[in-house]
Amino acid sequence: MSDELRYFKHEKAIAESEQIGADTRIWAFAHVMKDVIIGERCNIGEGCFIESGVRIGNDVVIKNNISIWNGVIIEDGAFLGPNVVLTNEIEPRSTFPKELATTTIRRGATLGANTTVIANRTIGEYASVGAGSVVTRDVPAHRLAYGNPARVHGWVCICGRKLHFVDDKAECCCGRKAKQVGNELQFVE
Repeated sequence: MSDELRYFKHEKAIAESEQIGADTRIWAFAHVMKDVIIGERCNIGEGCFIESGVRIGNDVVIKNNISIWNGVIIEDGAFLGPNVVLTNEIEPRSTFPKELATTTIRRGATLGANTTVIANRTIGEYASVGAGSVVTRDVPAHRLAYGNPARVHGWVCICGRKLHFVDDKAECCCGRKAKQVGNELQFVE
């Protein structure tokens, strides 16, 4: 970490933004444009491109070779596996005026390697999307989704493990206890 920066930037990375949080690491061949906000303790992998207007929270992991476009919001504690694809246009054309979509990755959510998220989607808090999936619909909080197109296949704990229910109640190996209440998950003591 250099004396003038509160974050680490590899000598072969470009960081044009002045809003990069303390203890963040930006690795080789990554390019962070101006007007990007990156929180503290983030990890931006090799070969990433982050376009102006992107907002990234604290403690976010962005693995190698990911492009993040204007209109994408990534909240605290999210994890994006290698080669995740995010989009920001619903009807892409090179020469026609268009409105950019908003894609939101909520707090603690995980996107497995090679996941593609179609524009204008929300990945809910602590949701987990399996590797290689194509997300064409919103993924609700604490849901496990995978496939092409991604479909919901269960619930996941805050720690990321799949929950197994008996009579609408589950106990994770991490010690958390949860219950299903309609389409929501509640953690109990």
